[in-house]
Amino acid sequence: MYNITQILANKESRVFTLAEARELFPLVRRITEEAFRELEPVRHKLEGMAPSNPKLVQVEKQYETIVKRWVSKMERLGLVVKGLWLVDFDTGDGYICWKYPELQLGHYHDYHTGFAGRRPLDEVIEEIDPDWAY
Repeated sequence: MYNITQILANKESRVFTLAEARELFPLVRRITEEAFRELEPVRHKLEGMAPSNPKLVQVEKQYETIVKRWVSKMERLGLVVKGLWLVDFDTGDGYICWKYPELQLGHYHDYHTGFAGRRPLDEVIEEIDPDWAY
């Protein structure tokens, strides 16, 4: 049996169980890795350009295009984009949080604390035993 990832309209998030988030994660990581690698030479080029460089606008547009394409892909997978290479999987009572280049889904935060309030996922599951973890 093949698992088909559901593609949503932009900005339409979905609620994930931990199993669903883990199943989708390899795709999220691969898409993010590809975008990161595409963006790196553009970022380096931008850092080395003088503000008066006539090609600055063109390079900025290229940067923006890559980032917007990544954001669109994440949103179409139902994720909440919180920053560059930072996404959340909504669980219905908070977020499973991932930031590239982390190798796995390992953090959680509630709706109000954000990235600064991230806690180890295993610790949260053990402490509050949420329905989404099973």
